[in-house]
Amino acid sequence: MTGQRALLLRLERASTGLAMALACAMLAAASGLGLWQIITRFIIERPAESTEVLIRFTLIWMVFLGVPAAFRAGAMVSVDVLHRLCGPRTARALHAVALLASLALMGVVIVVGWDYARRGAVQTIAGLEGVSMFWAYLAMPVGGLFSVVALLGNWLDPQRKELEAAT
Repeated sequence: MTGQRALLLRLERASTGLAMALACAMLAAASGLGLWQIITRFIIERPAESTEVLIRFTLIWMVFLGVPAAFRAGAMVSVDVLHRLCGPRTARALHAVALLASLALMGVVIVVGWDYARRGAVQTIAGLEGVSMFWAYLAMPVGGLFSVVALLGNWLDPQRKELEAAT
């Protein structure tokens, strides 16, 4: 069992790291596109039409790819104070309830997100003709899958960094 636990934690560390790297790349892309939009609008005086849509697109992906890191750090569900006030058995039960609620939420995000992506495949993104809405909606199930792995990693190796992250 310990070997399987270690393997899952290694997988979680790699997948959460990948998700966070991609989220950072999306933030960098959104920042670069915003700068490009300012340059084209106010310096060149010929605004790039697609930058606003691309910024929105990258920010959506950034959020859904950043959520797994928050889940892994234990900073997503606001039960940290209560957890610190409970005894060990109650704290473990509280953690289990939070895990099940979070997994249920991610299940909904994955299923509904995949349904949106499938249905949106025939729709194009306004301002980016030729690009399907599938790619925008795909952020939901992809982020949800990364989040499930992060939640399982937090269950096996609990971290409580909500209060530390708030200061």
